[in-house]
Amino acid sequence: MRSISGIWRRSIQARVVTSTIVLSTLVIGLTGWALLRDVASGLADSRRVAAISEARSGFDYAQTQLDAAVETEPATQSQTLTQMVDSLTSSRGAKRTYELVLEGPLSSTDGQVPVRSSAAITPDSLPDDLAKAVKAKPGTYWRYSDLSLLGGSGRDASVVVGSQLRAPGTGDTYALFYLFSMADQQATLDLVRRALLLGGFAMVLMVGGVAWLVSRQVLDPIRMARRIAERYAGGNLEQRMHVSGEDDIARLSTSFNQMAASLQTQIRRLENLSRLQQRFVSDVSHELRTPLTTVQMASAVLYDARDKFDPQTSRSTELLKGELDRFEELLSDLLDLSRFDAGAAKLELDAIDLTQIARDAADDALLSRKGIKVTVIGVETPAVVEADIRRIDRIVRNLLTNAAKYSGSDRVEIEVAQSPECVSLAVRDFGVGLSGDENLRVFDRFWRADPARTQGGTGLGLAIAREDAALHGGTLTAWGRPGEGAEFILTIPKPEGSSKVPAIVSVYA
Repeated sequence: MRSISGIWRRSIQARVVTSTIVLSTLVIGLTGWALLRDVASGLADSRRVAAISEARSGFDYAQTQLDAAVETEPATQSQTLTQMVDSLTSSRGAKRTYELVLEGPLSSTDGQVPVRSSAAITPDSLPDDLAKAVKAKPGTYWRYSDLSLLGGSGRDASVVVGSQLRAPGTGDTYALFYLFSMADQQATLDLVRRALLLGGFAMVLMVGGVAWLVSRQVLDPIRMARRIAERYAGGNLEQRMHVSGEDDIARLSTSFNQMAASLQTQIRRLENLSRLQQRFVSDVSHELRTPLTTVQMASAVLYDARDKFDPQTSRSTELLKGELDRFEELLSDLLDLSRFDAGAAKLELDAIDLTQIARDAADDALLSRKGIKVTVIGVETPAVVEADIRRIDRIVRNLLTNAAKYSGSDRVEIEVAQSPECVSLAVRDFGVGLSGDENLRVFDRFWRADPARTQGGTGLGLAIAREDAALHGGTLTAWGRPGEGAEFILTIPKPEGSSKVPAIVSVYA
């Protein structure tokens, strides 16, 4: 059942063919039912008209025979009536399509009405309402009924026609009933029904085959386009669709090939630009490192001798030292990013305990100088992962430095939590927080919450931290609200855990 459901969800052709078959079956079924109903009604009406006409002829004949032959003596009258019934059933051709029932005289004094019939007909073959109508007053009456014989195994549809007969001289009244079998009409109707069923079944199969053929002609190029698109997604941009003819599918294939060629050109161009950009950043960073080192050495000499200078020169020396340190930090960050972009960043894995990382980070001198109270949570149980301790320590230090410098909070929480698959380390502050837009952009390169860039920092720390987390197969996410603080969550998979890191819910969301 699950496989059928999967085929229904994935295959357009299966849905088209199935829907076409179901709808065509419904339409053909309704049409066949209407035709069958009209045929049945026509056959029944034709049989009824013929039966009434034949019955009236029989009634006239019977009344004539009764007028000419009925005697006043009961014994002779009974014999005459029996002969009349035999005459009516034997004189109408070799094949009789009806049965007769004669009841009477209806005014019998003993309450038992004699019944004569041409066969052993069951009593329920005569409708009660028809019998009452015939016995009530003269006229010709008819009803549809089922004709069955005593000892028989089946019941045939029939038309029952009845009328009164009156014996001259005695004044006795009789009820004569013709029961016309509709077996021939039923056989014809069964034949028509079988023909409609077989024809409808063949029509449904033919429509289903046509739907399959048409859908295949349309879907085969689409399926080829899907397979080629999957190859494009896998990096094979050389594939092209086969173009045959000048119809819509051919034009679609041509447009698809043109789009693929354009994408290939654009991707190659972007790849070239990316390589040039990476090479430029790397080359510039390397080329600047040597003169920067020289300038740093000179600034260090000036900085150490700043007490011998006048106040203005001394302050300039301090500013020069601070900006050179910041410049060196920026070059180091740019080199790290160029390694990430080039895929050259490597990990030096070792078993480390994130609870120990959290305890060591809580003793950071910067937090003490800022007067920030640090609370460590969840460090009672070791949380061991395989990671590069230098990169993990850089991530945690970066998060704590940001909390100390920019959050404006007087307390910070460091919490470690773990599951069978992964370990999370969260840094939570209670300062200015993050707005909706800042939650999305906080990991962008060179982005800082201070638009004027009056505060320090390169704007690359969180971007590098996220790249470090991804290099470990983990994640680094941020959450915050204005005035309620911010929280950064680092998640690293355990050595025996799944490579898919589950989502970590904020500890204060």
